[in-house]
Amino acid sequence: MTDRYASFVQSGAGRALVKRLGLPDPPRLRRHTPGDPLLPGPVLLGAATGGRLGDPVAAILTAAGVDVRTGTGTTPPAAGHDDSAAADGPADPGGRNERAGNGGAPAGGGTARFGALVYDATGVTDSTGLRQLYDFFHPQARAVLPSGRVIVLGTPPAECGSPREATAQRALEGLTRSIGKEFGRGVTAQLVYVTRAGDAGTPTSLEATLRFLLSGRSAYVSGQVVRVGTGPAAVPADWNRPLAGQVVLVTGAARGIGAAVARVLARDGAQVVALDVPSAGDALAAVVNEIGGTAVQLDLTGPDAPTRLADHLADRHGRVDVVVHNAGITRDRTLGRMDADRWDSVLDVNLSSQERINDVLWERELIPEGGRLVAVSSIAGIAGNRGQTNYATSKAGVIGLVDSLAPALAGRGISVNAVAPGFIETRLTARVPLVIREAGRRMNSLAQGGLPVDVAETIGWLAWPASGAVSGNVVRVCGQSLLGA
Repeated sequence: MTDRYASFVQSGAGRALVKRLGLPDPPRLRRHTPGDPLLPGPVLLGAATGGRLGDPVAAILTAAGVDVRTGTGTTPPAAGHDDSAAADGPADPGGRNERAGNGGAPAGGGTARFGALVYDATGVTDSTGLRQLYDFFHPQARAVLPSGRVIVLGTPPAECGSPREATAQRALEGLTRSIGKEFGRGVTAQLVYVTRAGDAGTPTSLEATLRFLLSGRSAYVSGQVVRVGTGPAAVPADWNRPLAGQVVLVTGAARGIGAAVARVLARDGAQVVALDVPSAGDALAAVVNEIGGTAVQLDLTGPDAPTRLADHLADRHGRVDVVVHNAGITRDRTLGRMDADRWDSVLDVNLSSQERINDVLWERELIPEGGRLVAVSSIAGIAGNRGQTNYATSKAGVIGLVDSLAPALAGRGISVNAVAPGFIETRLTARVPLVIREAGRRMNSLAQGGLPVDVAETIGWLAWPASGAVSGNVVRVCGQSLLGA
């Protein structure tokens, strides 16, 4: 589905009209292409006094080929650096962000432009220490390149040694979410809470998350809080193929987000088992032929579906390293007008079938130690949605599944996470009435709808063997939607 308004904005006439009327100005987002550098420019790395993550992060980024700078950021940009191909224009839906002068260059002249700002805030132990973040970010607010990244690293408030420290660490959420709404030009901002318990293995446990959040893979992820724990993380031999050797099941893989997930995971080296209902057989065959995967035609609500699926995985592969629960349906109607069949079918496909499949896979030990389970929720499961009580209930249940299974499976080294898409450009959202569709596109910090590949890239990160320390998370892929938490 084409966003004609966003295309018009990129034209000469469109840019003039947007500037004159203060209309939403969707930026061109930097998305991942294999072989791309992690960032389009250097990283400015800062740390609060007493921070524990600055050195490990510097080591991770340097090993990844990133030019790491520290201090005030007044060093000239790297020789030959050219950001002319990057997008310009504020992402604020109201078009009210200030444009930096000189093509978006930071005020003051002669100051470096950065692909990312990364700040270790783990040393902040009370509210007065938050001033250190102001001192770091204030002079650099216009120094981030278009589609740049901002990452703040903190300590989980529950692990803090005093109420004051926990208060200060919780305050970081407001900072990062506000930055995501202020910096514009496709810049995203995230908060990453890193457990103290994993400090000895920090470089390994944190690397996958940093690589994802800094890269073009996270183009439509902003304003999120990611928690990195202590699970096993296996660094890949090749970060361009982080799923090499992995057997991955993707349900609902014939179209839309599911097809995009299958393509991305295959691109990243996985052997993909793509599943969908028999009526989608032709579309499913086209996907698996494209990616070199295998197809399973199966109605997941059938009474024998979990057993048949487990038999197929056991006979053909002997295991399944990653399970992506993507299959889902909508049967919209307000609750007072909804018949029981609409309620039952949505809950069965979107939630109960996942539980039944999980139970059989656990029972038969088909998911090995180090396995990954990724489920697709929705911002409707977080914020609710008129006319979708059945769908919102099922997607909130998916979040409950993550919350309950993550600690239960931690001892087996199996991570459990969910993604919660916002407005994604698919054939389903193309049917939404125009006014509602435009509101869905513009009511986020990036002023545009996401693409199926944005959800797929986020699922890919959570599926990586290197992401074992990330579990129990629900990551919204919504451009920092203005709805919900």
